[in-house]
Amino acid sequence: MEYEAVIGLEVHVQLKTQTKMFSRAPYHFGGEPNTLTDPVVLGLPGALPVMNLAAIRQCTRMGLLFGCKIAQRCKWDRKHYFYPDNPKNYQISQYDQPLCTGGEVEIEVVGPARNIMGPHRKIALTRIHLEEDPAKLNHAGGHSLVDYNRSSVPLAELVTEPVLCSADECVAFLNALRVNLANAGISDCDMEKGQMRCDANVSLRPRGQTAFGIRTETKNLNSVSAVKAAVEKQIKIQAKRLDNGATIDQETLRFDMETQTFTVLRSKEDAHDYRYFPDPDLMPVELTADQLDAWRRDLPELVFDKQRRYIETMQLPYTITSVICHDKGLSDYFEAALAVNAKNPKGVANFIINDLLRELSAAALEGSQAIADSKVTPAAVAELVELTDTGVITKQNAKAAFVELFKNGGHPKAVAETMGFLGGATDAGELEALCMESMRQNAKAVQQFKDGNEKAINSLKGPIMKATKGKANPQQVDEILRKLILENA
Repeated sequence: MEYEAVIGLEVHVQLKTQTKMFSRAPYHFGGEPNTLTDPVVLGLPGALPVMNLAAIRQCTRMGLLFGCKIAQRCKWDRKHYFYPDNPKNYQISQYDQPLCTGGEVEIEVVGPARNIMGPHRKIALTRIHLEEDPAKLNHAGGHSLVDYNRSSVPLAELVTEPVLCSADECVAFLNALRVNLANAGISDCDMEKGQMRCDANVSLRPRGQTAFGIRTETKNLNSVSAVKAAVEKQIKIQAKRLDNGATIDQETLRFDMETQTFTVLRSKEDAHDYRYFPDPDLMPVELTADQLDAWRRDLPELVFDKQRRYIETMQLPYTITSVICHDKGLSDYFEAALAVNAKNPKGVANFIINDLLRELSAAALEGSQAIADSKVTPAAVAELVELTDTGVITKQNAKAAFVELFKNGGHPKAVAETMGFLGGATDAGELEALCMESMRQNAKAVQQFKDGNEKAINSLKGPIMKATKGKANPQQVDEILRKLILENA
């Protein structure tokens, strides 16, 4: 029988705040174990929680970013479970009154080739609610150690509708979520640091059937590759069981990426198992219209909206926009360069994705800060484009000047002059004489061009560029050659 997968994701995102969800204890990744705590974090008797407004703001901004409905009033609930990572034996969360409901995240599934845009879909969200992160268990040598540094870090749980259909769509969803949240400064979403983790709910049903099948939930997938592998593996396992006439048990699973195997953590689990009830120590949250308006104005453009704008208004190709728009550092750099010279967006973009990224990679530098700290300023890129567009220096020499600027900084025109790229063979009479000499020495290429081989003219340009040490304007050389060949046809 042919089956279709029905997948829903629950994504836990650590919010970017200076202190924890219900205490003033600080948080940063990599601290010595159990040093970023206080009586509230450790659940000591008599320690009372105090709500972090910055966490409310960040979670609300997330909801506004994805078009959610923001609750005017929402309360806090206690979610009871007993586990070493939960010192109070309950987690403060939101049950029946989440901060954000509805909304959607636009995704792009990978296309057939890198230079071809893939299909876009909008994935509906059920809710986004706010809670505190549990502690972290470290397992080694047959022992488990608890690190409470992560305990009580503000955590937004984003729940999708069961509308994803494949592992590739899950990957596209996580990538879209990560880049939009990072661009908005809501979370760094570094999965290696545990800042974004995913639970995948997977079920199968016969194609064409509307009723849902029995689902399994795979918990705490901490990389995009793990989500992809776990979903693909679970689909195969369930399809095989159904083909053999077996039933699917509703289970919570752990996935071992190394062995590609699942371990059952617990059987069927529903909300009543957690015995939710309102937290008596915390007042409900009430947001004003002025707060929501201010936070909404603070939001950046969504990635795919920006990509469409670049394509439609600047005529930039997908190969460029798919690189620049998905990196806030690059898009900020690009916009800053355009503020200086907006006449040739493609020329500016080419310097960024080809020359800047090449030099950063060669220097083993990465990230938005490395881009911002580059000695080649956005204004310098804008000036380089202006120099090449006006024929002051050639594109080849501009690339050489870029390398020098990346190493030592400076002003493009001054660097080009120091490197001997300014002046030289720009006189039309001198260029015409060089073109005549090139045609005399390359009669075969001249004839090939006359016979319709456009590329043959490049064989004539080479000697001229060499004779002028790259200073000649290639477009001017091309025009003179074509004129001379036509006159001597």
